[in-house]
Amino acid sequence: MGSSGDVNWKLADHPKLPKGKTIGLIVLDGWGESDPDQYNCIHKAPTPAMDSLKNGRPDTWRLIKAHGTAVGLPSEDDMGNSEVGHNALGAGRIYAQGAKLVDLALASGKIYEDEGFKYISQSFEKGTVHLIGLLSDGGVHSRLDQVQLLLKGFAERGAKRIRVHILTDGRDVLDGSSVGFVETLEADLADLRSKGVDAQVASGGGRMYVTMDRYENDWSVVKRGWDAQVLGEAPHKFKSALEAVKTLRAEPGANDQYLPPFVIVDDSGKAVGPIVDGDAVVTFNFRADRMVMHAKALEYEDFDKFDRVRVPKIRYAGMLQYDGELKLPSRYLVSPPLIDRTSGEYLAHNGVRTFACSETVKFGHVTFFWNGNRSGYFNEKLEEYVEIPSDSGISFNVQPKMKALEIAEKARDAILSGKFDQVRVNLPNGDMVGHTGDIEATVVACEAADRAVRTILDAIEQVGGIYVVTADHGNAEDMVKRDKSGKPALDKEGNLQILTSHTLKPVPIAIGGPGLSAGVRFRQDIETPGLANVAATVMNLHGFVAPNDYEPSLIEVVDK
Repeated sequence: MGSSGDVNWKLADHPKLPKGKTIGLIVLDGWGESDPDQYNCIHKAPTPAMDSLKNGRPDTWRLIKAHGTAVGLPSEDDMGNSEVGHNALGAGRIYAQGAKLVDLALASGKIYEDEGFKYISQSFEKGTVHLIGLLSDGGVHSRLDQVQLLLKGFAERGAKRIRVHILTDGRDVLDGSSVGFVETLEADLADLRSKGVDAQVASGGGRMYVTMDRYENDWSVVKRGWDAQVLGEAPHKFKSALEAVKTLRAEPGANDQYLPPFVIVDDSGKAVGPIVDGDAVVTFNFRADRMVMHAKALEYEDFDKFDRVRVPKIRYAGMLQYDGELKLPSRYLVSPPLIDRTSGEYLAHNGVRTFACSETVKFGHVTFFWNGNRSGYFNEKLEEYVEIPSDSGISFNVQPKMKALEIAEKARDAILSGKFDQVRVNLPNGDMVGHTGDIEATVVACEAADRAVRTILDAIEQVGGIYVVTADHGNAEDMVKRDKSGKPALDKEGNLQILTSHTLKPVPIAIGGPGLSAGVRFRQDIETPGLANVAATVMNLHGFVAPNDYEPSLIEVVDK
């Protein structure tokens, strides 16, 4: 239930804005604002609903930041993501997140003082410590420099035998960058060996084919990782990781995301680093979604998703806890941000009735992450959360409309029912289809999301309500890698380099509807408005003044 402590949950009434207006709150996932060109799928798609919110409405449409320091990430080079985005949208304040949270723990040394490290370090004397994760500097799931610091820190604190199981990227970074990352890692491991530590790469594979599946879409991906990392078995065997990556990338149609699994073997052909009884395992990704399934395989005794063949008795810790509801993993090196007093909790304490809905791939974002990494309801008498099952077993570009229509219909029905004061949805299309790199499918996805927006806006119109339409980060608005001049980048063969990652672009926010009071407009005096400013804005539109420590509201009321 709600947070405990001496919190004054009563929100003051807004001096100028009334209570009782139904608010439709729409989050378009992966929907940024960028220059119009043929690689901007939002521009290419027919989006009359979103266009109508923008065109000729300078007082009620604007851009806000959704990356970097605006969402608690270390630098302006850090792309936002759906987890930190929804945390900021719901919390109304900026918390150190993901990479930044790990950076702080590494810089202070706190990571080596907490229970997670103390637990895994019990294996240092007689066992091997295994590090598993995405070898990349993309900053979305992991960062190479953090892995380098962990290797150094573990060795300095008594680790005698270290094995690294790498997953190549090519999704959040350029395809082909895996070679350079492996060269950097191999140099660090060679340095450790010169100091008497037995350190080397033990296995690897591409992130989308080995280990990093999510939402229980395809357990065979996790099994391929398990076989290589734990059993020391894979269809490809090499003497070094560099040889492995270079050789496998030379195959026709190969790319970093989908490299097949491989193991490193010694001169006798024996795998150099399978995970065995007494070892420690650390998964070093800080982002949760693509580690949860792997964590289940590593931690659960009762497990039936595939035949693990051999289940070693290990000490396992994640870089972070990947699922707060499942408490998975039970041990972790860095504690999550303590997000208290979210907007959802305040509104529940003030009688606001809330309906939240998305499909499986983003349902947790519009509930768990929105509510400060917290499962369940604040007040189940006032709240209803609905999850629509996502398509499974296919890539999202095959069915790019996803469940946008179904989400919109649920939202429409909730609005028209009169049972709810806030109806909140996430429309995943721009992000999930954008990640496939399929430009034409992403155009279809954006059109489907726009139609869903129209359905919800029409319902808000019928009940005299207010709409708030925004996004959590960019993706679909730019589908190509750019050179320094901003032109589409080409690879050595002259082919266009497709961008499958999130972007650093700002996202729109629009307000309106028949229930919006006259004189409400966006303020122009906030220096760098971002996602965290949305919570106070929504509280105002519900007729309340936000807590003093929330990021300021984006709106003001001027006398007409």
